[in-house]
Amino acid sequence: MDFFAGETACAGQGRPRRRGGTSRQRFTAFPICRPPAWARLLLATESREGMYKGQSGMWSWLFHRIAGLGVLLFLLVHIVDIGLLNFGPTVYNEGISLFATGIVRVITLALVAGLFYHSFNGIRIILIDFWSKASRFQATMFAIVMILTVLCFLVTGWYIIAPIFGINLGNMAAGM
Repeated sequence: MDFFAGETACAGQGRPRRRGGTSRQRFTAFPICRPPAWARLLLATESREGMYKGQSGMWSWLFHRIAGLGVLLFLLVHIVDIGLLNFGPTVYNEGISLFATGIVRVITLALVAGLFYHSFNGIRIILIDFWSKASRFQATMFAIVMILTVLCFLVTGWYIIAPIFGINLGNMAAGM
């Protein structure tokens, strides 16, 4: 990109420029003065600066990406723990017993929250894409997504975190 393009094309300097988009092309000896390309880039950056003001669409986008990365990370860990089956039942059982530790259960809480948010927000995105009037209700739908995420997380989170406190909830995975 030529950052100094257009600097000298002001106040009659340089060749005449086309003006207008009609079938008859008009030329003027005094082209419209524009700031140089590098200045236009700075101006564009300044005007974009106030674009994100913490509204629901920005937070929804950010949380959706973070939750998606969390789900991807869990998928990779899950592939590794299933791969432990290739090394025999003893290695597999030792690897799976790691999921019963407290720190892994807390990390699993974050995964479950991300999974619920990502799925509910995905439905919100589908509604916005396929229902023309949905953009009017974006903030409301974001609030609904957050409420559903918290409610589902609280119910499911109890089953994940209760064994840390010695509460037996019945037939649980990893020998709980």
